[in-house]
Amino acid sequence: MIDKVIETIEKNSMFNKGDRVVVAVSGGPDSICLLHLLNSIKSKFDMEICAAHVNHCLRGAEADADEEFVRRFCEELNVDFYVKRVDINKLAKEKKLSSELAGREARYDFFEEVMEKFRGNKIAIAHNANDRAETILMRIIRGTGLDGMVGIKPMRDEVFVRPLINTSRNDIEKYCLDNKISPRIDKTNLERLYTRNKIRLDLIPYIMNNFNEDVVAALNRLGDIVSIDNDYMQKIANKKYDSYCYLDEKNIIIKKEAFCEHEAVLSRMIRRAISELTGNVYNIEKKHVEDIIHIQQVGTGKKVNLPNNIVAHNNYGDICFEVKSNDIIDNKKIYEASIENSHVISFNGFKFEVTLLESKTDIKLKQDDYVKYFDANKVGTNISIRYRNDGDKFKPLGMKSFKKLKDIFINLKIPREDRIKIPLICFGNEIAWIVGHKISEDFKIDDQTKTILKIKVEREDN
Repeated sequence: MIDKVIETIEKNSMFNKGDRVVVAVSGGPDSICLLHLLNSIKSKFDMEICAAHVNHCLRGAEADADEEFVRRFCEELNVDFYVKRVDINKLAKEKKLSSELAGREARYDFFEEVMEKFRGNKIAIAHNANDRAETILMRIIRGTGLDGMVGIKPMRDEVFVRPLINTSRNDIEKYCLDNKISPRIDKTNLERLYTRNKIRLDLIPYIMNNFNEDVVAALNRLGDIVSIDNDYMQKIANKKYDSYCYLDEKNIIIKKEAFCEHEAVLSRMIRRAISELTGNVYNIEKKHVEDIIHIQQVGTGKKVNLPNNIVAHNNYGDICFEVKSNDIIDNKKIYEASIENSHVISFNGFKFEVTLLESKTDIKLKQDDYVKYFDANKVGTNISIRYRNDGDKFKPLGMKSFKKLKDIFINLKIPREDRIKIPLICFGNEIAWIVGHKISEDFKIDDQTKTILKIKVEREDN
């Protein structure tokens, strides 16, 4: 099994020399196996690891026992352990989400927080081959396209890695048994309340017993084949998108010539346009794509209301996408000042408190999206605060290369109408902090840091 995991890691270039990896650990067989295995091979890849555990406070004493188990396991492995308790039911109610979605959001927020504390650059997640097969089958049942049939990918955004994605659950359980590991078992995984559990407990065993005993491997092969075809189709669609689509102020336009393309390419252009506009294509279904194609065919002036407050309308054959919003902001506004002479800066309804610290003991690395720390020797003497500009690039913490700010906003699922409202802290010409979201790799504090720049952001009406 170890050889298979190493092959998966090397095939997908998951780790580089010197990586610092945050391992997401629930306490169950998959994540405990992943932590133990990565700890055993970390010298091979010259990497450091730590463990991050979220107690969802959903199962009372059992959840607390999970937390204590992971803590002791990390002590035995001599692995740094980070933990956070989140009342998921309360969070779900506040954000009007299902407990499942609220839990996912809380976990990923915490993983990024730990990555910052640990000075990490990768987050390892224990999805396995069975998880991928279940996902593919679940999406097929719901009626997915090629992209959905790919299932869970080995890597995402150069940060999230899944070393066990080609390893079966049986092999994981055998690994735990062979290494005398007794992981925790979440009893909710045995309840048939969720579609995934029904597929795992009922549908896949039925298929294995009656049709194909190796259905998990078969579904994963399907995902691999579809991934190749889908990547090719998306590359063609992206080239066509660059030819036919453009941003006009706050709207995205698809030229009428695009509607002569094959529907497989056209539908991908439409979905990308919506994603560029709002940050995601949630709730956008096949019927919405068909409605857009229809209004393009019937004549100018026709329009269709889409989910997520989007309107598409026909303008002499071109299709214009816009988000209905009355919010107007001056995105050309900019504030520049000397760091040494600044203590409190007011900017468009925000208050920025700037402080120089001489000791790292003054740093409080609790989760706070509006208090961040930077190496004062790296930032220079001036600070500027502004909003986004076309073509902005940013190097997120843990990455070695710049990414388009637009792509980061899309990955963060920030609606397009909200992106122009997010202040950017800049040093020189480089963005150092997307306020409330991410900080830059180039200005982070490290072992060589002597003086620290602390910036705290509040709304002035608080």
